[in-house]
Amino acid sequence: MSPAPTLTRPGAAQISALQHEHGRALFGFLLTLTHGDTQRAEDLVQETLVRAWQHPEAWDDEHGSMRPWLFTVGRRLAIDARRARLSRPQEVEAEALEQRPAPEDHFDTTAIAIDVRRAVGSLGPEHREVLVEVYFRDRSVAEAAQELGIPTGTVKSRTHYALRALRQGLPGYGLGA
Repeated sequence: MSPAPTLTRPGAAQISALQHEHGRALFGFLLTLTHGDTQRAEDLVQETLVRAWQHPEAWDDEHGSMRPWLFTVGRRLAIDARRARLSRPQEVEAEALEQRPAPEDHFDTTAIAIDVRRAVGSLGPEHREVLVEVYFRDRSVAEAAQELGIPTGTVKSRTHYALRALRQGLPGYGLGA
C-alpha cells in the first residue's frame, strides 16, 4: 500500500489568480444571498478564498473549474452566517438606544398610590364619599350631589375640607397649603 500523497497549499499567486478569475462572479452570487449587503458579501468572498487555501484537495485538476466548488462553499458559509445571526439577539445601534424613552419606574407611582389610599382612608366617611364621587368617578358637583342625596353646596364644602385634610396628610407631594 502506498502512502497518501501530501497535498501542498496553494501559494499567494494561485489564490490571487483564483480571485481574479472567479471573484466578481462569486461576489455577485453572494451579494444576492445576502440581500444586497455588500460588506457581508465581501466577507463571505474572503472566507471562501481562505477555505480554498485551506483545502488543497479542491485544487485537484479533475474538477476542471474551481467555480462550482467556490459557489458551494460560499453558499454554505452564507447559510451558516445567517443561521448564526438569527440565533443571536438582534444588535441595536447606540443611536436607537439614545432615542428610546427611559423605562417607567413603577415604584414611585405605587408608593404614591399607597400614600394617597392611606390619606383618603383617614378621612371621615362624608368627606371620603364626596372625593370618590368627584375625583375617582369623575362626576360633576351636581351629579355627585344627586348621587349622594345632598345639596351641591355641601358637596363643594366637603370637597374643600377633604382636599385640605389630604394636603396636610400628604406632606412632601407639593400640593400647596
